[in-house]
Amino acid sequence: MNIRANILLRVYLAFGMIVLLAVAVLVRLGDVQFVEGNKWRAMADSLSTKYINVEAARGNIYSNDGSLLATSVPEYELRMDLYAGGIVENKVFYSKVDSLAMKLSEFFGDKTAKEYSRQLRTARADSARYMLLKRKINYQDLKMIRSFPLYNIGKYSGGLIAIQQNKRILPFKSLAARTIGYKNVNVDNGVGLEGAYGSYINGESGKRLVQRIAGGVWMPVNDEAEIAPKEGADIISTIDINMQDLAQSALEKQLIASNADHGTVILMEVQTGEVRAVANYTRESEGVYKEKFNYAIGGSQDPGSTFKLASYMALLEDNKVDTNSMVETGNGEYKVFRHTIRDSHGGIGTVTVKKAFEQSANTAIAKLVYTNYKDNPRQFTDHLYKIHMNERLGLQIPGETKPVIKNPSFKSWSGLSLAQMAYGYEMQITPLQILAFYNAIANDGKYIAPIFVKEIRRLGNPIEQFHARVISEQVASPKTVKKLQEMLESVVTQGTGRLMGSPFYRVAGKTGTAQVADGNKGYKAKRSYQASFCGYFPADKPKYAIMVSINGPKNGYYGATVAGPVFKEIADRIYASDIQMYNNVTDRLVGNTKSPEAKAGQSKAVKNVYNALGIKTLYAAKSAYFNTVDTSNGIVYEEYSSVKGMMPNVKGMGLKDALYLLGNAGLKTQVKGSGKVYSQSIPSGMKIGNGLMVQLELK
Repeated sequence: MNIRANILLRVYLAFGMIVLLAVAVLVRLGDVQFVEGNKWRAMADSLSTKYINVEAARGNIYSNDGSLLATSVPEYELRMDLYAGGIVENKVFYSKVDSLAMKLSEFFGDKTAKEYSRQLRTARADSARYMLLKRKINYQDLKMIRSFPLYNIGKYSGGLIAIQQNKRILPFKSLAARTIGYKNVNVDNGVGLEGAYGSYINGESGKRLVQRIAGGVWMPVNDEAEIAPKEGADIISTIDINMQDLAQSALEKQLIASNADHGTVILMEVQTGEVRAVANYTRESEGVYKEKFNYAIGGSQDPGSTFKLASYMALLEDNKVDTNSMVETGNGEYKVFRHTIRDSHGGIGTVTVKKAFEQSANTAIAKLVYTNYKDNPRQFTDHLYKIHMNERLGLQIPGETKPVIKNPSFKSWSGLSLAQMAYGYEMQITPLQILAFYNAIANDGKYIAPIFVKEIRRLGNPIEQFHARVISEQVASPKTVKKLQEMLESVVTQGTGRLMGSPFYRVAGKTGTAQVADGNKGYKAKRSYQASFCGYFPADKPKYAIMVSINGPKNGYYGATVAGPVFKEIADRIYASDIQMYNNVTDRLVGNTKSPEAKAGQSKAVKNVYNALGIKTLYAAKSAYFNTVDTSNGIVYEEYSSVKGMMPNVKGMGLKDALYLLGNAGLKTQVKGSGKVYSQSIPSGMKIGNGLMVQLELK
């Protein structure tokens, strides 16, 4: 082969390799562009921009009377883009940076103007696009900051970036805090109403476009979310804020006085099952108590003597005894196998069943239950299982402990179990579960599950309503329920609960004193007690039921002296503030007799006051306004008639009503004195015009 052919061969081979390489590159480009295009485009987008979730404002939680218990308020993190569109020119930035620094220093007061100026200039030199300026800024402060130099250039071009975050606040702070609960971002299941109704309260998250800048920081592309978040629904709870305040105050005061470990109070409306107040306090240090755990629904332990009501219900329902049956308590001791059951106050001799209940005799109920059911213990436990006392109440908030009520099939069942259960041992029940049973007796046998939420609203419109679930239509026969009601009332009038009595209204309830087991050490370890009182009022027409449970008191441990004062303070205060519970107020007809003095004015307002006082008023007319004429026979109410263009008669009226009528008549007023209108400078019935001045003298 000659030299020319050799050279051409090499050229062709080189050219061919180049062509093959070019074809391979083109094929690969086509594969990347068309076959794998979507994959790489998505990856490119994810590396430079992406959408992040924007948390929605959580719905509000309201009390029964409309008070705001929990709400979300916007809180902002302020950052700054030092090369935003409106300040990219050095001339614009440096001409106003010192003025901005001065404003920031005056507003926040944490740095000098020079320090702020140095910070901003350094960030500019470093080409910072997302400099942190301040955290936890409220909306009013944000509005003010947006008016500062540079930031007032424009919403997007001044460099200020406001990242909204929602802060949850409780306007009443510690009131019902444990019942309201909270949502923790690190925990799937929240606490209280916040956790139970999270699907409603949370709302729907929005979307916001962010881009990655130097340093791996993601910065919002726009000042607002591309997809706006949808606010959560509002929860209307059953909590009454005034009753909640009362319950917490009474409980805390008694816990301090008795130097107890912890305690709980639950207040529930009898007929509706709506929980009006729940207070839970744990001892943190000497005289200091905080809400740490919801003992009302999660504090399961031996209930003690408050459970005797269920034991007597079984005995009465099976016709084993009647209230006038006699039972011997002897010297206050009753031996079952090798175990001796004792009465804390000693024996009370041979007494009626009703008297034994009044005096809370452990020996009496243990003997009655054991002797009547020892051959068939399941007959006793079946009463409790039949009305579902062994099951959870199915509350609207999480955390309820399942009650433990034994039956003969339990491995831990022994020959002593029946006698022990009779007076509230060898079982685990929460305070709210005990209260629900007492509420059933107050409710003439209807056993209902307590509720904490009555309604869910979105944009002010109800989307779901709740009513108490009926657990058992009748826990016992009406005859038995009536006897139990009488026994509960006699505890307060004749027995251990006399301290809870009142001369103004009737109370029914039961004291409870239980020794609390110390874990694996049992009851023989250092003694600790639970003092409780569960009852309802007014006994003749029950409206509210209350459970008070105080654990580990150091200054006394009996239910009557430790838990009783809490019940009494709450009941007395509620009764005093609820005019509908006054049963002894009679109507008095008011004609020519002297009635309580009232100013002239709106008849509707005066009627409301008279009705609250139990006085039935008689009017000769049905006008919205009236005048009064004081005669020797009393106060006569005359219809007020207003004629356009004529001076009204405002004598005898309060200033508010007088100004309202005179303002509608187009008159200006000058007022002297206080009280009700004694004289008016323009006599009634005279022609008047707009803007005319009238002088009123009040006495």
